[in-house]
Amino acid sequence: MGDVSVGACSWTDPALVAGGWYPAGRRDAEGRLRHYATRFPVVEVDSTYYGLPSARNSRLWTERTPPDFRFDVKAFSLLTGQPTRTAALPADLRPAGGSAWVRADDGLRKEVWERFSGALAPLREAGRLGTLLFQFPASLAPGARGEAVVEECAERAADWPLAVELRHPGWWGEERRTATAALLARHAIATVAVDTAQGLPTSVPPVACVTSPDLAVVRFHGRSPAWGSSGPGAKEAKYRHTYTEAELAEWLPRLRDMADRAASVHVLFNNCCADASVRAAETMQQLLAADAAFTVRGPGVPR
Repeated sequence: MGDVSVGACSWTDPALVAGGWYPAGRRDAEGRLRHYATRFPVVEVDSTYYGLPSARNSRLWTERTPPDFRFDVKAFSLLTGQPTRTAALPADLRPAGGSAWVRADDGLRKEVWERFSGALAPLREAGRLGTLLFQFPASLAPGARGEAVVEECAERAADWPLAVELRHPGWWGEERRTATAALLARHAIATVAVDTAQGLPTSVPPVACVTSPDLAVVRFHGRSPAWGSSGPGAKEAKYRHTYTEAELAEWLPRLRDMADRAASVHVLFNNCCADASVRAAETMQQLLAADAAFTVRGPGVPR
């Protein structure tokens, strides 16, 4: 059976930093990461979705964490077809015309990928990269165009570990599920299973599908009824949820099945409201450690 690593989708989220989880004296950039790494063995790097990473940060992340710690790095928004602000690009890549939003062509995507992947080289070379996480928008519907976008992503990052989250619910509907799994398995891309509120038009079913022998990923987004909303304050409302132990225990059979079929399973909490994500991660660690079927990695695991 594969091992299971539990963590959060950010260690720098402002709500977490302000929430009191970090002890006094450990609230600067270095102290936060060092403290986080004493509690969990994996973290998702969320900042790389909003702006390109730097090789300097990759080296610092490596230096500030133990050798068995892993980073799942979220792909820059432009690489997944998400709306991207022009200001998020390096100055020399910003198109002329003054538009606030970028309309990317193949040449720009290629250059952005080269810079994105190059900046992560120190992390990868140190053996500290868990996976690159490509979160595709809900606007990417299943069908020929959607499949082509996923295929292009796989080709561009062919020699990198990849995980994909498909946010259009149609990808994992019963009539489409097998074809979606086959598409990802063809490239050994890890499927990202999700936990969100159900019964909404934007709800993605909690399908625990394993499409890579190396890794499976679950992201817990919370169960807010505001999932899928937009507008002022929507981000906070979408992810505001405190998981109960019973809600987390629902996933134990699914996680057991995933660990039976993948060498590693990453369980990440994205309910980023105050310290809700890390508290849920701690509870999940306890549940897994109490079940003899699981091999749970890392610090913070009850002994």
